[in-house]
Amino acid sequence: MTEPDLEQQPPAVEQAAPHGYQLILPPGWARIPLREGTKEALEKVLFSHMWEVPEGIPRDDAMRFRLEARRQMEKQARAARRNGGLDLYLPVLPRGGTFLMASFIVAEMPIGQYGAAPPEAVLAQLVAEDGSGKSVAKVDVAGAPAVRRFYQSTPDAEKLHSAPGAVQQAALPACRVEYVIPVVDDPGRWISINFSIPGDGDLDSEFTGVLVELFDAVVGTFRWSYE
Repeated sequence: MTEPDLEQQPPAVEQAAPHGYQLILPPGWARIPLREGTKEALEKVLFSHMWEVPEGIPRDDAMRFRLEARRQMEKQARAARRNGGLDLYLPVLPRGGTFLMASFIVAEMPIGQYGAAPPEAVLAQLVAEDGSGKSVAKVDVAGAPAVRRFYQSTPDAEKLHSAPGAVQQAALPACRVEYVIPVVDDPGRWISINFSIPGDGDLDSEFTGVLVELFDAVVGTFRWSYE
């Protein structure tokens, strides 16, 4: 290639990494940012969204219910932030007179053990690490390859029997779905979207399956944001 040829080539355009992401939420769900603005978001959820209370709770106990709900949400937010969480998503309006015991978290995900490996290689390794009781598959998220992992967690009955009462109450069987997504044009950065639902006592019930399908549909709306 001659020197004039070089001069005629258009300059390479660098692709900017996204500044964030967007999701379309189902009605009755709210986003709680975990890096900043958490307190304000909780206040909005508590007093703007949670004006309804589940059936069976006396009107005089409505404020007590809201305060307990806030305490639980703050606890979830702190735990999610410690694990690299960016945003916590919760149902804030009752359905059929009850609140769904479900949530999902968008978090930064460390993939340091894979070094500078290209995303395709990392995704292939994640699929190959299919563990017992897990269903792992490559999927497309926002038009790019990602990994979806589905598994059911059931606490060990013998260990749970000797655990404190609070632990026994918290350790419910649950369905979990995780999407692992490389950040486009930002090598080495990954995020995960983690959904957890204890279902209705039957992890294989139609109700649980509908909630998993709802979460998959939400992830289907995922888009990177460049603004």
